[in-house]
Amino acid sequence: MTDTKRDCRFFVSYTGVKLPLRLVTAITPEQLSNRNTFIRGYFDAAGALTGFEKIVYGEIELTHSYSYHANGVLSRAEIVMLDEEPVTLNFDENGAPAAAQDAA
Repeated sequence: MTDTKRDCRFFVSYTGVKLPLRLVTAITPEQLSNRNTFIRGYFDAAGALTGFEKIVYGEIELTHSYSYHANGVLSRAEIVMLDEEPVTLNFDENGAPAAAQDAA
């Protein structure tokens, strides 16, 4: 998920039950050495969250990747949790879950 065309920022945590999750409490790269857990968020040129990685003791524990419809509504979310099968969720232009939902 390290794409040089995306803006990478760091956060303490995330919140929400609806996708895309919201990243909260921004921190500077200099503050990372004092943290065991942090979120590395990636944003496109328009400022939309395109994905994040939850880092715990130096290991990636959780990854979300997002893509959006032209109207800005979430179209796809790919979720990977440590030691679990990836899950892909698709959404229509109104943000409603698409009929077919599969593990990737």
